[in-house]
Amino acid sequence: MHLETDRLLIRPWTHDDADRVLDIQSRIEVVKWLGDGEPVLMKDLDEAHQRVDRYAERSAHPPLGFWAVEVRATGIVAGSVLLVTLPNAEAGEVEIGWHLHPDSWGHGYASEAARAVLAHGFDAGLPEILAVSHTDNYPSQGVMQRIGMSDRGVVERWYDGPSALFGITAEEWRAAQG
Repeated sequence: MHLETDRLLIRPWTHDDADRVLDIQSRIEVVKWLGDGEPVLMKDLDEAHQRVDRYAERSAHPPLGFWAVEVRATGIVAGSVLLVTLPNAEAGEVEIGWHLHPDSWGHGYASEAARAVLAHGFDAGLPEILAVSHTDNYPSQGVMQRIGMSDRGVVERWYDGPSALFGITAEEWRAAQG
């Protein structure tokens, strides 16, 4: 999948990106927000190459996937945006998510990439897209609100412990697009 926005190219991760994957995934300020349990920092390029392969596997069933977010003006990969089935999903619930390198925070890249991926998912027929975060990940929750998702409270469903849940239906998305 390739999507373009005004400033971004959303594309598959490649092995040429392994250095950047390592740089992102070896930072506690990024990894502490991913998944549940204790954060696990990436240690070396071998792990980065394995992760690129895993991203490709997770992108094998469109419209789902795990993609690089490249800044078109510089060619630098800001981070990832994803559309995947939630862990332990009983009804195939789909989650959108993002994680960016700290040097790419505060530029609106997460919101811009997420809007493009929401459109991609809804254009492919998904009826609803959810987002979950740690309850104290306020920057990510801010992105969720900026892209039109509604706060649905705190749940203990897909991950160990409580998560903030946001969501948007295809109808809500289309209505907001005018």
